[in-house]
Amino acid sequence: MAETATHSADHAADHGHSSTGISNNKLAMWLFLGSECLLFGGLISTYMLYRGRVSDGPHPEQIFDIPFTSVSSFVLLMSSLSMVLAVTSAQRKDYSRTNLWLLVTAILGATFVGGQIYEFTAFYREGLGFSTSLFSSSFYTLTGFHGVHVTVGVIMLLSTVGILKKNRATGDKAESVEIVGLYWHFVDVVWIIIFTLVYLIPA
Repeated sequence: MAETATHSADHAADHGHSSTGISNNKLAMWLFLGSECLLFGGLISTYMLYRGRVSDGPHPEQIFDIPFTSVSSFVLLMSSLSMVLAVTSAQRKDYSRTNLWLLVTAILGATFVGGQIYEFTAFYREGLGFSTSLFSSSFYTLTGFHGVHVTVGVIMLLSTVGILKKNRATGDKAESVEIVGLYWHFVDVVWIIIFTLVYLIPA
């Protein structure tokens, strides 16, 4: 019995899988996303603590452009759909469509980041700098960190397209796309939480 379990564990390790049956690469991504949950949990908690602390500068309701941010959020959410289509195409070994949907996802993500940069610029012109108040510091830190994560995701998507086109993927190509998809969906879910707490729930 013990020998069988040991043999199964060794067999899984030889094929790049953990004893749980999940590949090592996918398990590593899940562990990474777990640590990211802790990071964003701390940032969101800090924002919720300081969101009403405006000693100087404009208040959130004076500068937030909810319709614009809603459209930007919709664009990011639509990228989750294109990511699902990319993963599905990769599982069917239709890599031309996989690359197409990965590019669409990257474009939608880059559009979201562009909208965020425009929003930050508008807020700064309205007098809301990073050090204006505790609210502004926590706001820029939270949304800025998320923007950086989206940017990293766009780079991952474009890199995956390049790897697939040059046929340099090591291991299961579909799994590589799926791992990128896990990261991307995580970023989208985090934004839903941020958008709800920051923009839709008043301080």
